[in-house]
Amino acid sequence: MAIKFGGEFQVNRTPEEVYDFLTDPAKFAPLLPDFKSMTVQDTTHFTVKVNVGISYIKGTADVKMELAQADRPKRAQYKGNGSVSGGNVSLTAGFDLSPSPGGTKVAWQGEAQIFGGLASVAGGLLEPLGKKNVQKLIDGLQAALS
Repeated sequence: MAIKFGGEFQVNRTPEEVYDFLTDPAKFAPLLPDFKSMTVQDTTHFTVKVNVGISYIKGTADVKMELAQADRPKRAQYKGNGSVSGGNVSLTAGFDLSPSPGGTKVAWQGEAQIFGGLASVAGGLLEPLGKKNVQKLIDGLQAALS
């Protein structure tokens, strides 16, 4: 099951400032909905633990993240793989930054692929929940960058 998402927003910061924020997991990761903890392996790899609760499947997901594309100050893209009781998830999230009057336009897009029993059990709940959580993250990013 694949869930695609995307959009754009404006912030009153330079592209360099926005890029530096988005590529610093210590600033970015705690904004994830249901964030629990994070372990940094090196400058481009980190693991995030988030609480998951869908239907009767509850637990902690460990998501190994990689800053797969880093083109300062234009683009940052993350790729991740994680597991939670009942399934696995593979995701990508990219941010394209461009100067705009008074700041930076952030165009974001991504996709989450959900595999295993989680997709069949939670089925129709996953997409609305995923989109709601992505919007929470984007709202948090906008607030942190304002």
